[in-house]
Amino acid sequence: MSPDRSVDETKRATLRRFAALGAAGSLTRLAGEAEASEGSGSDAREAIAGYVSTTPGAHFSKVRDDLQLGTGEAQHHLRRLVAADAVESHRDGDYRRFFPTGRFSGFEKRALGYLRRDTARGMVVELLRDPSATGGDLAAALDVSRSTVSKYAGELEEAGVLSRTDGYAVERPETVLLLLVRYADSFDEDVRRFADEADSFVSFDG
Repeated sequence: MSPDRSVDETKRATLRRFAALGAAGSLTRLAGEAEASEGSGSDAREAIAGYVSTTPGAHFSKVRDDLQLGTGEAQHHLRRLVAADAVESHRDGDYRRFFPTGRFSGFEKRALGYLRRDTARGMVVELLRDPSATGGDLAAALDVSRSTVSKYAGELEEAGVLSRTDGYAVERPETVLLLLVRYADSFDEDVRRFADEADSFVSFDG
């Protein structure tokens, strides 16, 4: 019985797609330098570089699973990219998240880390849509408990992404909006719909 090659073909197609996404940026050049220093090429490493560029704030398991890599393979290539200064990591609670080196401020890294969490992202999006939304409104919109909203609100406030001084308010909303719009394709369908309507939610001065 001949082996089923469909899994390998799917993996190669995924790696090629993300490698192409990163091809226009400096990450690919740095990934290539990392490969040269090791003495061998790597489609997987270029794919990781492209993936991190288009999905900043992704944690290790998401990088590994979305690119269909083995755990050891993903760890090896991420270590090489970090050593080459192409990718940097940021500890976010139980997660280690990956970003293109030097591209994001501390606030943006914290914001992206929480935007990668479904409930926290949903809260932020709802508050950008309706800055007057209450905790009860958020719980109803997201179909979660008030205690869940309170838990994430506390974490978002500690991270500097949310203020609870007078109700709930997203800190630096224009920056958060820009992150959501710029990387909308790396989130869910709700964010993509939000991005299409984003200019009606936040007013820019200038």
